[in-house]
Order: sequence, then structure tokens, then C-alpha cells
Amino acid sequence: MPQRNEGEGSRTAASAHNRKTRAFVRTGRARKAAKRSTAALDTSEGTTMREAETKGEAAARGEDPKLYKKGVLGRDPKPDPDLD
Repeated sequence: MPQRNEGEGSRTAASAHNRKTRAFVRTGRARKAAKRSTAALDTSEGTTMREAETKGEAAARGEDPKLYKKGVLGRDPKPDPDLD
């Protein structure tokens, strides 16, 4: 049977992800990984982890400014205040 395109927010993919995540948690490996990462926070690796987290959070805020490069989406990065 051919797969149908569910578009963004695919229920099939979400269901598979949730099923696999629950299975991973039941194995106990998630708890072990959490303990290892907690212990790593007190080492030099912890500094690297916190820097990566900060960088990731900063990148996740708002829209990607690269989307506003001329020709990408063809729109101005700042809305026109006269259009309000």
C-alpha cells in the first residue's frame, strides 16, 4: 500500500516516535544516560555542555534571519509599521 502524505504534523510519525520513546524509557537506558550526564556537569565536559545548550537556545529563538535574505522568501525582515 502506498504511503499517503500526511504533511507537517504527521500522526503516523508522531505515533512511531512516541512508541519508540516509551520503549527506550522502559529499558532503563534513559535513567542511566541521565545519571551520566548529571555526573558530567561537574567536569570540564559540563562547561562544554552548558555552552552548547546556550548556543542552541539562542539559535532557537525567533525566526532564522537567513530567511530574510533577498530572494529567499522575498520579504522584508521588519514589518512595515504603516501596515498595522
